[in-house]
Amino acid sequence: MTFNALKEKGLPLEKQVRTWHDIAHRKYNKNEVDCYSRTRQILMNGIEVEAWNFKHNFARLCQDQDTLEFLAQTKRIEDAQQTTINWLAPCDQSVLETTLGYEQVAVDLTAWMAQNEPDPYVKETFDFGLLEDFDHLYRYSQWAYMIHGITPNAVVQGQTDVILGRPTQNHHNCNIVRLRKHYDKATATPQTKVNILTLVAGEQQTHNYYGEHGFAYGSELLRETYAEIKDVEEEHVTMYESLIDPSESFYEKLLMHEFTEVCTYHNCMTDEKDEMLMPIWEEFLAMELDHLQTAAKLFKKYEKRDPEEVIGEDIVHPCHFTSQKDYVEKVLRAEIDKRLGSNKDYQFTKDIPDDWASYWVQETAGKDGSPSEVTIRVIAEQKNRDLVCANEKLKSDLPKLAKKSVQQKGMTCDTVTAEEYEKMSKEEFEL
Repeated sequence: MTFNALKEKGLPLEKQVRTWHDIAHRKYNKNEVDCYSRTRQILMNGIEVEAWNFKHNFARLCQDQDTLEFLAQTKRIEDAQQTTINWLAPCDQSVLETTLGYEQVAVDLTAWMAQNEPDPYVKETFDFGLLEDFDHLYRYSQWAYMIHGITPNAVVQGQTDVILGRPTQNHHNCNIVRLRKHYDKATATPQTKVNILTLVAGEQQTHNYYGEHGFAYGSELLRETYAEIKDVEEEHVTMYESLIDPSESFYEKLLMHEFTEVCTYHNCMTDEKDEMLMPIWEEFLAMELDHLQTAAKLFKKYEKRDPEEVIGEDIVHPCHFTSQKDYVEKVLRAEIDKRLGSNKDYQFTKDIPDDWASYWVQETAGKDGSPSEVTIRVIAEQKNRDLVCANEKLKSDLPKLAKKSVQQKGMTCDTVTAEEYEKMSKEEFEL
């Protein structure tokens, strides 16, 4: 059944202002909420922040009064939507618990997108970033146990594996190397465009959350771990946003932002089982349909083009949350030793040239060590091993994966070696 967002009935803009109680009173129970209801809440928070930010940037460069009035009105609505979604997180959900949710979003969202991405180069980029967020989940899971005494499954509910990914210390690159080839706006599919914009929004929100909350703990090592991973999230935003065709006009980008909101809310509405959350997705979808249809009129007026040339005639789904363990494991085994190439391509560790620009960044940033590596040493000191949640075969192969991931240069002095992982793997983690 098709869903043409330009023809579906939305909620008129004049009916979208809500009371403070309606905006702020709802919250979920962290002990009862489904993990994928939480991931939808986290993602849509990021989607709204991106929409709000973009409209402010557009407004600062726009001289057309009709457009400015539309942006002014809808910025307020986007902001109120973001408040409702962000306020769904309860006050007793710790920063680290929320962080595990953020990384589950990154892992399972990116894995879903990679399998539903028609552009092979964009898919390869998604697969590459996937293994980095997968490792972040592993590092933060150690801290959630050490600080709060919880296992990662208290948050990810057994839907996402927790084990070594491409090591975080190897994620630090020359940001020029992070730049990728952009799609051609004339030939890229709406699925590709929505996928990328959704992922940009999610990674940007992750970066912002770590920047705003990573200092909240007393442990200096944990604070440094947040700083280290926050830097990687900045690189991810740079990488994913570079996939977008820069020749798109502001009106085309406005159209794509509104369409992305419609697609993601429709996806949330389709998948949601939580009776409190479902009406939120339904209402906000109706709001965004009206925004999209007005943006389409502006696009048609100033670009002299049919909006369906850009967004097509049907909805696309970028954010179907479901367990991606098998796919992530496949990518992990094949690509843990994959690195960014200097020509907007990819390479494996055995092929990295000595003058690779990222070596300098890694050696400089890691001169005194890597907080994410020390994290594993600290929990091993306490429990004789790291905390891992995965199938037995994958757990037994962890030392091999650690060995495969090693670079010839750019490794810190406190790197946990394959031999140390082998020793840890023989120990039981006693909760």
